[in-house]
Amino acid sequence: MRLLLIEDSRRLQDSIGRGLRKSGYALDVTGDGSEGLWFAESNSYDTIILDLMLPGLDGLTILRRLRQKGNNAPVLILTAKDTVDDRVRGLGLGADDYLIKPFAFEELLARIQALCRRHYERPTALLAVEDLEIDTAARTVRRAGKTVDLTPREFMLLEYLAARRGQVISRSEIEAHIYCDSVDLASNVVDSAICSLRRKICPDGDRPLIHTRRGMGYILESNPP
Repeated sequence: MRLLLIEDSRRLQDSIGRGLRKSGYALDVTGDGSEGLWFAESNSYDTIILDLMLPGLDGLTILRRLRQKGNNAPVLILTAKDTVDDRVRGLGLGADDYLIKPFAFEELLARIQALCRRHYERPTALLAVEDLEIDTAARTVRRAGKTVDLTPREFMLLEYLAARRGQVISRSEIEAHIYCDSVDLASNVVDSAICSLRRKICPDGDRPLIHTRRGMGYILESNPP
């Protein structure tokens, strides 16, 4: 999943960014409001984490412009304790949630996970395809009752495929949502990641669940398309 963090505090940029990347998220970060709006309009994000007090453009202006242009990416507002009016205005402008500073990273992560589930119209944290079970809250995977050990990035890739189960997802979509722009997209990083994921969730001749549509992309489904 790809996130955008618009926050001018370098300390929060570093701490939030380190935690989210360790959790497997692809993340773009900026501390400038004008640049943040450009990022949000130029890319597809699964959640935007938005501070209100920013240089360039303030957070409420960014939110208003995004919603006016039909950008429905989930937005989580970061606010101070004494900004009740701003929180109310933010929710009125189309923000999906807010978090009061200071906050625990675990709560931020849980709220992001909830917004991503809502974005893909998933009512619960559990995703299931045949005997494959993915718990996006506990961040665990089981196949036929056996635990599957995945890296954070592999887990994020599997979650993205499962969230769009039954849909063909192009290589470029996977690159945009799972990997940062710093990745050399001319490489076979996506193909290698898919290959590794297949080996882990389909060992010992288990029924394949990730299928390739040649020239189009990949699909997670019970039966091959």
